[in-house]
Amino acid sequence: MKRKHILLAVLLLSTIIFSCKKNAVQNIAEPINGGAQLKYFNFALNAPIINFYANETKVSAASSTTGVESATAGVAYAAVYPSTNAYSIIPAGTYDFMAKRPSTATVDPNVVIATLNKQVADGKNYSIYLSGLYNTTTKKTDAFIIDDVLPPIDSSTAYVRLVHACYNANAFDLIMKNTTTSVETLVGTNVAYKTASNFTKIPQGVYDLILRYTGTPTNIVIRTAVSVIKSNTYSFSLRGDITLPYTGTVVNRPFIDNTPNR
Repeated sequence: MKRKHILLAVLLLSTIIFSCKKNAVQNIAEPINGGAQLKYFNFALNAPIINFYANETKVSAASSTTGVESATAGVAYAAVYPSTNAYSIIPAGTYDFMAKRPSTATVDPNVVIATLNKQVADGKNYSIYLSGLYNTTTKKTDAFIIDDVLPPIDSSTAYVRLVHACYNANAFDLIMKNTTTSVETLVGTNVAYKTASNFTKIPQGVYDLILRYTGTPTNIVIRTAVSVIKSNTYSFSLRGDITLPYTGTVVNRPFIDNTPNR
């Protein structure tokens, strides 16, 4: 029994020492009961790969087989963490949420490109967005946080909303056009930059997502043939540079991201 205790003590000491290495992979927040649930979006134009932190705890990361933080794996522009219809969980409290370059990056290691202070509560959901245009001189970009007031699960319908993360565009209306019936449904009105519409019911189906400036008939951004499934909840988030055509494959073009909340 004494020998087992000695071995356990050595193992714990080794773990502590390893976790203190300069470039060691930091543990993402430990599993907890309850807590606040968050999703993280890197939608800042030209932003580098980053990891998200809540105070000094990394809350987004890629796995490593070497024990050293990757310089190239993280949350890149246009990526979301978690990418599935789930949230990451942290204990309730007040945090400085940071977007930070990997410690092993060859350019700007450990540089914080955005910070938000926010109190998050047990049982609540939140989405943090990097947005705006990444400034290569100041190494900074915009960020904002949305309280995700999720509706009750409804097995007969879906829920959708619009989040506006396009820094150089005016307020938008979101219209969803059913590709079978051609019926148009207005689901978000006058949604300004760094804000979101409320979640709205929409029948299951396949839709074209259409953005129009509030009070105007012209289609500004379109995403075609998006499937919406009952019992699910979706955030349609606008990112990119509104001065570019939304068609084609240019990375910074205006684009409506489709991320399930659940």
